Amino acid sequence: MTRDDLFNINAGIVKSLCTAIAKYCPSAVVNMISNPVNSTVPIASEVFKKAGTYDEKKLFGVTTLDVVRAKTFYTGKAKVPVADVNVPVVGGHAGITILPLFSQATPAGNDLSTEDIKALTKRTQDGGTEVVEAKAGKGSATLSMAYAGAIFADACLKGLNGVPNIVECSFVQSSITELPFFASKVRLGKNGVVEVLGLGPLSDYEEEGLENLKPELKASIEKGIKFARDN
Repeated sequence: MTRDDLFNINAGIVKSLCTAIAKYCPSAVVNMISNPVNSTVPIASEVFKKAGTYDEKKLFGVTTLDVVRAKTFYTGKAKVPVADVNVPVVGGHAGITILPLFSQATPAGNDLSTEDIKALTKRTQDGGTEVVEAKAGKGSATLSMAYAGAIFADACLKGLNGVPNIVECSFVQSSITELPFFASKVRLGKNGVVEVLGLGPLSDYEEEGLENLKPELKASIEKGIKFARDN
């Protein structure tokens, strides 16, 4: 299925679920993992606004799968233990809107070339397609998605329970760029978002990727908002 196919099916489902959340558990922390996340998070925000229950600190788009992929692919290339690796992934959760910041990866890789970084970036962006092709069209990335969702839900629970310094990447309401929603590192706490962290220093390649992703991400956000307001 294309992202448009997913939108046509999932937009209405997300709207219905969020209408129920607003009615029955209006103060819940909501982890939105239904694709296309770039559009479903804005849909959720509009539903909650209409119901008078919107809290920007409690609505998260789960982009953890992009982080898991970036870490895994980076580990294979940089020859470092995956358990020790951290790679921030910013932007959105589809195609070129996914921007892994390999320049900020820790521990630092062993002399990765520009071509290596480009290849790792593209593989992270196309990870879902790679899985679909490997399964010959008979399935998608269900296990890794479940793993990523569990990691993020666990992080939210730690934050809610007062564990300090819990930081994960997530697609949230943001003023980091001119776009109303954006994925970046977020500090989690007892009320959801404590702080949306900045992008930090970017390489020239990442700066270019950031500018390239903005039009597509903007259009996806606006598509979600329009759906929620028109339906």
